[in-house]
This record gives sequence, C-alpha cells and structure tokens, in this order.
Amino acid sequence: MSTPFSQEGISLGADGIRRYDGLPASLVELLRTTVARSPGAEAVVETGGGPRLTYQELWDAAARVAGGLRAAGVDRGDRVAIRLGNGVDWVVAFFGTVLAGAVVVPVNTRFSAEEVAYVVGDSGARFTFVPEEPLPDGEPYAADGLAPDDAAAIFYTSGTTGFPKGAVTTHANFLSNCETCRRILTLEPGTPIRTLVSVPLFHVTGCNSQLLVAVYVGGTTVVMPQFEVNAFLDAIAAERIDILTTVPAIYWLAINQPRFAEVDVSGVRNLSYGGAPIAPDLVARIVKAFPGARVGNGFGLTETSSVTSYLPHEFVDHADSVGFPAPVCDVRIDSPSPDGVGELLVRGPNIVAGYWNKPAETAAAFVDGWLHTGDLARIDEHGLIHIVDRIKDMINRGGENVYCVEVENALAGAPGVFEAAVVGVPDDMMGEKVGAVLVSAPGSPIDVDAVLAYLDERIARFKVPQYVAVRTEPLPRNPGGKLLKRRVRDETDWGGPVR
Repeated sequence: MSTPFSQEGISLGADGIRRYDGLPASLVELLRTTVARSPGAEAVVETGGGPRLTYQELWDAAARVAGGLRAAGVDRGDRVAIRLGNGVDWVVAFFGTVLAGAVVVPVNTRFSAEEVAYVVGDSGARFTFVPEEPLPDGEPYAADGLAPDDAAAIFYTSGTTGFPKGAVTTHANFLSNCETCRRILTLEPGTPIRTLVSVPLFHVTGCNSQLLVAVYVGGTTVVMPQFEVNAFLDAIAAERIDILTTVPAIYWLAINQPRFAEVDVSGVRNLSYGGAPIAPDLVARIVKAFPGARVGNGFGLTETSSVTSYLPHEFVDHADSVGFPAPVCDVRIDSPSPDGVGELLVRGPNIVAGYWNKPAETAAAFVDGWLHTGDLARIDEHGLIHIVDRIKDMINRGGENVYCVEVENALAGAPGVFEAAVVGVPDDMMGEKVGAVLVSAPGSPIDVDAVLAYLDERIARFKVPQYVAVRTEPLPRNPGGKLLKRRVRDETDWGGPVR
C-alpha cells in the first residue's frame, strides 16, 4: 500500500507488527530524557494567567506528587483517577502518577455522577485527584524499570451497553503514537514547538497527540482550562502557537468570528483537524484562513492510542478521506462488499492491550492482533482510507462519542415516551448533534421539557438530544423488528434545536 510517510527506522517483529526502533522504554524515561536535554525550556503553560512550568519544574512537581501518592499507599500498577479539568495541575497529576509507577485513569469531566462512580469503581482506583483539593506532596520519587508493555493509562470511552469501556494503554502505545505524530508533522527532536490544547486532556487527542508529543520533542504545551473562542484566538498570537490540533467545530467557530481577520495566525505552520466529521468546504476555508500552515486530517480511536491515519497537506483535495495509514499501522478491509466496503481493521504497536475488566468485549474487538474498529470503510486506488459508515450505532458530536442505545435506554423511562430512536443530525459546526424521535404512549402526550429534564439527571449533558421530534405513528421497523434508522433520519423534519 502506498504511503507518503517515512519507513526508516522501523523493524518487523515475529508477530508481523512493525515497530519504531529506538523508542524510550517508558513515559518516565521520555520525561527524564527531555528534562536532561532542555531543563530550562518551557514545558507547560495554562492560559488565562495560570502557571508556567519549565521541564525541570514539571519534573520536580511531578516527582513530589509521585512521592505523595506512594505515601498515600499507591503502589506500582495501582490505578489513579484524575477528575481535574484542563490545566497545569492535570499535567502534573498525570506525570506524577506515571512517576509513581501507577496507571492513570483520566475521567471525562462531562460524565454524570453515575458514570464517574462507575469509572472510578470499575478501575479500582486507589487514589483520585479531585478539583479544589491540593495535589499530594511527598519526597521526590521516580519509578525505575517500567517496561514498554506495562499499563500506563486506562482511557474510558462511552459504551454501547450504557457503561464505559476502559482501553488499557501501555507505555509502548503512547510512545509509538508520539513517534507517529512526529513523523506525520515532520518534527525533529528539540524542535521548539508550541501547541495549543483546546480539547479535553482526558481524551487521547489532547493527551496523546498534543501534550505527550510536545514532551517527546521538547516543545511547549499551552493548555486552555476551558474553551472560549476569543480566548482561543488570543492565545494563538500571544503564545506564539505554531501547531494547532483540534476538532472541526472549533475551527468553524474561530474563522466565523468577525475579528478573525485581525488575528495574527502567520506563525501557525502545522494545523490538524479530526475527531469528528468535516465538510470538504470547511477544509477549503481552513486552508485559506491559515495560509502559512500545512493542513492535515488525523483519524483514530481511543483503542489506537489516537492516530491511525493521516491525510497530509499535499492531499488536501481528498478531504473526503481520512488519509494514509500511520507509518507502523497496517489496515485492511474485512469481508469487503463488491464495491470494496467492509469493516476497517487495524494492526500496529499503537493498538491498546484490551478493555479493562471486560474479557468478552476484548475478545470480540481484538482478534489475532487486529482491532475491529466498528467503522465501515473502503481503501481507494491511491491507498487513501474512506470512512463510509459506522457499524456501531454511534453519534460523533464534535469529537464526543455518543452511543445511541445509551440515550435510548435512558429515554425508555422518560415520562410519556412509548418508544424512541436516537440518530445523528448533521450540523455545520459540530459535525453531528444528537437527535431523538419520540413516540408518545397512548393517551399520554409528551412534554419535551420534562423529558429533557429527566435525561439531565441520568446521562451526561452532551448526550442529551439537541433535536427532538414527536410522532404518534410507530417507528419504522423491518420484518424482523429491527429499527430502520436510515428511514428515521430521512423521514424526520427536525425543525430548530430544543436546547
């Protein structure tokens, strides 16, 4: 398969998996190497007047957190949950946990209380970082001897059963993704990059493909505690940002601001989008808005430790594609139809070790070294991957995965609702928003506001439908009783958003 990415320094293992040569053994070794090389370089910055740490200061702070965790009874391999929002404390907590030899469990701050309790309980977290409480402090500590295949983090994703699944990410997974990002962005170690994190650090894009990549090359991570479009635009110039990576919705918001023309974006030389569907005309607008930047599309999953494929700037005319496989990723189409469409399978050193505490789901998704992505795709004559549809019934709302069955399960008990279908509604900014078609119970009219209030108490707010249509006739089903989601989408007049 053709690829524009360098294949130098890659070895083929006996298991058929290609791996990068010469990577650090662990994230501890990665951070230690960067600190030794550039102790006084700026490592992490929090916008809005927050702290600014050099690499030496980051190491010192993280080592004291590691010592505090050890004093609190956290041993090597124990899980440590991070419930903090974006900021320098999140970064220090992450590396403090790593230096303690423990396993980071980033918690989605948008999860409901029930979902948070599930993640913390399912992971068996020995310690939890929570907002408004000081970070643990103790004698500096840094674990030695961590191996590439040791677990380093568990990222929980929304689950089709209503319970999130924890993807067990190893040190090797993280480091492979770092080298992939370095190659696709054509960066060199010691490159003084400055990347702006406008997405949550509890997601693999912000953590794996921004924070850790910056540490890998010795650059600076500028973190927004919360996204606000004018603060985003201000930071580009004020913090001399040269790498932007975020979801399409944020680019759409940014370039549609009246003041965008006044913002100095000349320093931006690498710009990547991904994490959600994007319209080709928006890609064209992004290229025009950032004339000095190489623009690319990154595609990946939590289970692939972030990047699976990348569409480089030279192929921007193929904006309907998610690009070529990452340098060490093998991809294939499983059981393709006559037109070449089938499930996308991925193999590589970035594939996570499995799902925490879920042997059945692990066995189903990870087969003979290949990850079954749940995405229907085809690969064209140029080697470009095209995502066609989803096998999983899922909505990608601006980078947040919303599984339809989870919302439908919640709707099952809502007042006046007899049956419900949840589908994605196309949206220029977010890619998709959550839409629900409700059928009222006989003699019980639906109060939409009451239904939304009911959902607000049971699922995360980003999963609550923004569009609601009420009908009296039954939902369309096939002879086997399967709900016909495509007909639901095609037949529904959504009107305006309800929230």
